[in-house]
Amino acid sequence: MTDELNAPLGRETPSSAARPAFRRPFVLGAGALIAAGAAALYVAPRDPFGGEPYAIAKIEQAKPPEPALVPPPQQQQMVAAADQGLSGADIGVSEIEQLSGVKVTRRGGEGSSARIIRVDPPSGVKLAPAPDRRVVEKGRYGLLPRIGADGARPMDVYSRPFVTGPTIKPGAPRLALVVGGVGLNPQSSLDAIDQLPEGVTLAFAPYGSELDRLVAQARARGHEALLQAPMEPFDYPQNNPGPHTLVTGAADGGVDDLHWLMSRFTGYAGVMNYLGGRFMADEPAIYGALSEIAQRGLFFLDDGASPQSLAGRLAPKLSLPHGKVDVIVDQRPTPQSIDAALAQLETLARDKGVAIGFANATPATIARVARFARDLERRGIALAPVSSALAARGATAADAGRGQ
Repeated sequence: MTDELNAPLGRETPSSAARPAFRRPFVLGAGALIAAGAAALYVAPRDPFGGEPYAIAKIEQAKPPEPALVPPPQQQQMVAAADQGLSGADIGVSEIEQLSGVKVTRRGGEGSSARIIRVDPPSGVKLAPAPDRRVVEKGRYGLLPRIGADGARPMDVYSRPFVTGPTIKPGAPRLALVVGGVGLNPQSSLDAIDQLPEGVTLAFAPYGSELDRLVAQARARGHEALLQAPMEPFDYPQNNPGPHTLVTGAADGGVDDLHWLMSRFTGYAGVMNYLGGRFMADEPAIYGALSEIAQRGLFFLDDGASPQSLAGRLAPKLSLPHGKVDVIVDQRPTPQSIDAALAQLETLARDKGVAIGFANATPATIARVARFARDLERRGIALAPVSSALAARGATAADAGRGQ
């Protein structure tokens, strides 16, 4: 007699007609049952899959991704690095971004895993890393700009090259846009860095947090940087721009306060005023500040808000490269007024060959300035960093002088 205990499954299976309705009970002895049970208990835990292939994996709790951006060293570390001959590329957080050609921005605050990866603009312009040891020195409050032993000036080292698109004709009008107040509001600062075309110059207020990191991000995106120096307005101290404001009548001529402001971050090519109606109208005060700026190899930009400003008259006596804003774009911060001011700026650029506009880093202004700036090249106007606009304006003035 053959049954399924003696024949492999699937072989010589009896037909349904020959198969008995019930099988005869198959009885094992007590010893056999105990042995079989013990064997089953031993084998089952060792091979629960009955010989099927399997793998064992260790289950661990997933770790959150590491932040893509690491805050740069403090200025004390920068001083040490400068003494050791290291450039900003060795110690700055923008190194990875510059080497990879990709911009990584963390959104949502510290600890957030949300990131935007942004490919660098097609121009391929890379600004020199900061700080450059040739053009910095130790000061009481941190690193100060200086003219290097080889004659290198911060305004030359840190400025953005003037690069135009293929559709811009030689001699086309140049239009510079400066957006100020960057660094005060974290979100607006990131919006200015990321949304504005790379040719737009960014002016950083000295009171923001992590200014070195923000300036490094801005320069990695191709933005030229300026320092906004707060100066005494006519209604000071009721209207107080902040600590270390440059004021008239200072015992040391305001040099100590200016050094504090200049030490807040590195990588800026020039200085521009914030307020300063009274200060810029006081000849001894503004002359002392401009003299210090000139000796440190920077240029000066007048924001154009004070009609009594003496900067334009005194700067040539100091051989200080300088310029003045032609149009304050958001003096009336309504959409219609901003658009009208931008149109006026474009007209000035076409008429004079060079024009400079200034605006503040507010969300509405950033959006409108970005849209306007992106469309300039299509209209035959070159978007220029403010250093290039000053150079072109100086050349134009020299040409006009020779023609007289």
